[in-house]
Amino acid sequence: MGNRFKNRTAIVTGGSRGIGRAIVEQFAGEGANVAIIDVNEEALVEAENYLKELGYDVYTKVASVTERDEVESAMEEIHEKFGSIDILVNNAGVIRDNLLFKMTDEDWDTVMDVHLKGAFYASRAAQAYMTKNNYGRIINISSTSALGNRGQSNYATAKAGLQGLTKTLAIELGKFGITANAVAPGFIETDMTKATAERIGISFEQLVEASVSNIPVGRSGKPADIANAIQFFADEKSSFVSGQVIYVAGGPKD
Repeated sequence: MGNRFKNRTAIVTGGSRGIGRAIVEQFAGEGANVAIIDVNEEALVEAENYLKELGYDVYTKVASVTERDEVESAMEEIHEKFGSIDILVNNAGVIRDNLLFKMTDEDWDTVMDVHLKGAFYASRAAQAYMTKNNYGRIINISSTSALGNRGQSNYATAKAGLQGLTKTLAIELGKFGITANAVAPGFIETDMTKATAERIGISFEQLVEASVSNIPVGRSGKPADIANAIQFFADEKSSFVSGQVIYVAGGPKD
């Protein structure tokens, strides 16, 4: 691969599966020190073994982004191991889809806690190291659902909130050499979208077919498509790009 991120340390929350793992794989392939924070120990072990087979040695830590102490402890360990924290990708996420009248308090709180509180805790912890180093890249994973999506009042609100957080971080942290941007995926083939198909009672193939019919480029998205956009924002050369949201959805989004 390459050395685009040699001597840089990248942390990916929820990096054991799907989009997160594709992001980790690309960073590792470009020479970065990569750390994954994930609540799912089984998935972490699986990801670690998968990446080892590819020749990548990544640091993994079982931690929940909703627990401040766990996040801060993980950041401290990662900094001690690699000597810096340069890139943070707030990717950890969950869905608890339902129409508003069926949505429970727990459905709402769980999605808010993981997406918003998790990104807040991780960003606040990471920036403490980044500001001292006068360098950093914070990249949040939003979604086209931020524009509104049936059955996702919680998820859409959380993802729209992440865009507001992104722009505010860009304003506050720019003077410290830190940029903050967001990538908003459209339809991407992952375990999460498979769960959506199951929820609405159709096969995954039917969901893909229905989604592709509305995508101008005529195909569904893959995790690597999102990882490519992440790499752009994370690049040292992208220092004048901050506070932006890029929709990676195979076409324009309003």
